[in-house]
Amino acid sequence: MTRTDADLVIGVDLGGTSLKTGLVNRDGKILYQNKFPSHAAEKRAVVLKQIELSVIDAMNHTDGAKITGIGIGSPGMVDDEGVVKGPPNFADFEGIRLRAELERMFSLPVRVENDANAAAIAESRFGAGKPHPDFLFVIWGTGVGGGIILNRKIFRGPTGGAGEIGHICIDYEGPPCNCGSRGCIEAYVGQRYLSRRTAEKLGKRQDSRLLELVGGNPANIEPVYIAQAAKEGDAFSREVLLEAGTLLGVALGAVMNTMDLRVSIIGGGISAAGDFVMDAIKKSVQEHVLKPSRPDIRVLPAKLGNNAGILGAAGLVL
Repeated sequence: MTRTDADLVIGVDLGGTSLKTGLVNRDGKILYQNKFPSHAAEKRAVVLKQIELSVIDAMNHTDGAKITGIGIGSPGMVDDEGVVKGPPNFADFEGIRLRAELERMFSLPVRVENDANAAAIAESRFGAGKPHPDFLFVIWGTGVGGGIILNRKIFRGPTGGAGEIGHICIDYEGPPCNCGSRGCIEAYVGQRYLSRRTAEKLGKRQDSRLLELVGGNPANIEPVYIAQAAKEGDAFSREVLLEAGTLLGVALGAVMNTMDLRVSIIGGGISAAGDFVMDAIKKSVQEHVLKPSRPDIRVLPAKLGNNAGILGAAGLVL
């Protein structure tokens, strides 16, 4: 298929709550995007229908331009055939042949990739990773996801499962993780776990601004409130986030040692808590990598925010 600069691609960011679909040009500009509920708790046919509706809606906004392909970022491992395995928060998506299903629907080339890998690709092509041919990408939010960029390409591993840094163990006797193991970094700093650990500690700190923000009920704690309290100067909330950043740095240091990397790019909602969190991550990484690597360690904020999923998915077919 011959492409021109005027051609567009479609990027689909499939999440457990919603899916976002955008029209993207070859410069990485999103010309149009929509948002649909993903209905992840329903049968796969319902989820596929939502994807179909969102893509059709995007196609209706091309102003006559040709669409040359569809990329989609999906939770779970994705193999070379576009089969999704182990997607969290989806009731009936195990083993779905997502690439084949979408190619059947639209008769266009389709590429499917893990959602964190797609976001890493986006940062590599259009964001904070542009100057860096090799880096570790981290999404710190509901969980801890990641992707590894080597020579400006995603490193997937033999089965598409590379980059699952959220399940690096930092204490084999640590708290249980949703993956079935114990002591994973996600079990310390993922959104649900971080909120629970903070609530347990808050009982001893009744003077914290955080308690006011959650109406006096620790059960209402979410990272957004921890970050807000920290920005308002609450010492307890800063301690919580500094500890979380330090723990994350331990895991990142292990990956950077293993892969001989010097740059880590951090995205996701919790990463926006403040520069002091990034500083804590960097300090921890430097303390846990080999000494010759330490002067070159860089920990950078991601640039693309909520658009990373769409742009990364589009980058699969650009």
